[in-house]
Amino acid sequence: MSSTELKNIALLIDADNTTPRGIDPVLTVMAELGQVNIKRAYGNFAKNNLANWGTITHKFGIRPQQQFDLTAGKNATDMAMTIDAIDLLYQGKVDGFGIMSSDSDFTPLATRLRQDGLIVYGFGSKNKTPDAFKSACTRFIDIDALIAGASEEDGTAKKPKSGTKGAVDEELVELLGTAWKAANRDEDGYAQLGEVGSLAGNRSSFDVRNYGYKRLSDLFEAMEQFKVERRDNTLYVKRLR
Repeated sequence: MSSTELKNIALLIDADNTTPRGIDPVLTVMAELGQVNIKRAYGNFAKNNLANWGTITHKFGIRPQQQFDLTAGKNATDMAMTIDAIDLLYQGKVDGFGIMSSDSDFTPLATRLRQDGLIVYGFGSKNKTPDAFKSACTRFIDIDALIAGASEEDGTAKKPKSGTKGAVDEELVELLGTAWKAANRDEDGYAQLGEVGSLAGNRSSFDVRNYGYKRLSDLFEAMEQFKVERRDNTLYVKRLR
């Protein structure tokens, strides 16, 4: 991507409902969309449980947005994030958003941003984030899987053996199988891997990083239900069963 093609991306962080350990890998993913020029973290940083954010905000150039708990039971953080996101939307200076949170309250926000054609990546814990928020995002990525993958790369975690990464369940097999069926296949039943991936990617909950893999080809090669074949510089995939 050339400098003239870089998009202006905003990353909004719900510090109450995410972990600072995910910032580095999240920013790496967000680089797919463009340059993350706006980075804001929202929360009551006077609380002890948010103390670790102080070092993180300085390290990554994140602007902390202090939100005091003025009324018990009311979440000022969610409101402030939503207001800022809509302000950025109407200013017309942002091409895409990243929302770090496992809170379903951001479902209407993600839906509204996408209505204006903006890309919205959601980052949250897979087991804590409601399906409604996952589906509202252009793509939802499990932040726990991202952190685990980053730990493997820097050697702070033991790498799993080949084929033992994230669980491959029947739902995933059927999702990829449906995408394969919808793709253009040759007489031997092979479809281009890129086309299958694009069709599967229409489901916001699907991303290979959620299963501990960097590339779609690695995921398919680890699944016994599919066969991957290379022809020149193009990869093809076929469902076996």
